[in-house]
Amino acid sequence: MKKDMRYLCYPYMREAASTVDFEIQTDSLAVRIGQSVNLVELVEVKADLLELTEMAYHLNGSVRGDLAITEEDLKRLSWMYDRYVAETRGLIKQFVLPQGSEAASALHVARSEAKKSVRALHKVSLEQDVPDLLFDYTHLLANVMFVMAVYVNKQLGVEEIVFVSKSYPKKRRKT
Repeated sequence: MKKDMRYLCYPYMREAASTVDFEIQTDSLAVRIGQSVNLVELVEVKADLLELTEMAYHLNGSVRGDLAITEEDLKRLSWMYDRYVAETRGLIKQFVLPQGSEAASALHVARSEAKKSVRALHKVSLEQDVPDLLFDYTHLLANVMFVMAVYVNKQLGVEEIVFVSKSYPKKRRKT
């Protein structure tokens, strides 16, 4: 008897390999980036986010399937990063609290999901070879989400709040 597919959300769920965790994590990343699209009112940011949602799914399949992230994709993402950094120059001197507008907050969540994806990719790399390109892309994607969040807050007139760590002071005092 054929298995009823309504009782199967993902065909690899019972595998022990870390590939499964990476694919589930990058699915979550794509969902969070996609969620951000409808919260951002800036047309140019919406277009970038739709592109990045699709790229997150290409990243998702690039471990189990064919490598779908290319050097050109990395260059495009790097260009995006440079563009948003140029627009936010002077606003990011230290780590900032993940706050602000609803759109920026969603982008911070997407940033966090990208970082989790890097970690999941690392675990895959302990089991099989993973191209450096995937690591570079995923790390950069997290950084793009961060600068996009700062950019969106800037456009909405929301000031960033600097986070000052008690755990990692700039200069340790000698006692």
